[in-house]
Amino acid sequence: MNVTMKKFGFPETCVKEFHHWVVLLRPQQVTLGSLILICREDSTAFSQISLEAFEEFPEIIQEMEANLSHAFSYNKINYLMLMMVDPEVHFHVIPRYDAPRTFFQQQFCDQGWPGPPDLKNPHEISKDVRNQILIHLKSIWC
Repeated sequence: MNVTMKKFGFPETCVKEFHHWVVLLRPQQVTLGSLILICREDSTAFSQISLEAFEEFPEIIQEMEANLSHAFSYNKINYLMLMMVDPEVHFHVIPRYDAPRTFFQQQFCDQGWPGPPDLKNPHEISKDVRNQILIHLKSIWC
């Protein structure tokens, strides 16, 4: 486990593990179903990840998009590779919505639609709602 995985709550927030990557539920839900895709390697630049990690990447993206679409019917998806604070290679995966979504009796709006996602104003959700999102994603992903 690298530092970035630990910061984003691995293993408690884990949706799915792959050989070279992990998909975690983003603790701060910018939009419903926001995820973090983290390379397991200690690489701190995208150009440093192994060939095997690059080869596994498209399979994960296809799986992630299909499962997020099934779970929450997003309209678009954004991948943000910011890496300003957290050192290892990772992406913030932000599903985008043109209209509010309700999940577990909570409404989620995409504050930035149709522009860039508003990372500074995530939805305040309870631990219970966060756990239900995680359970829902895991049940679909299998």
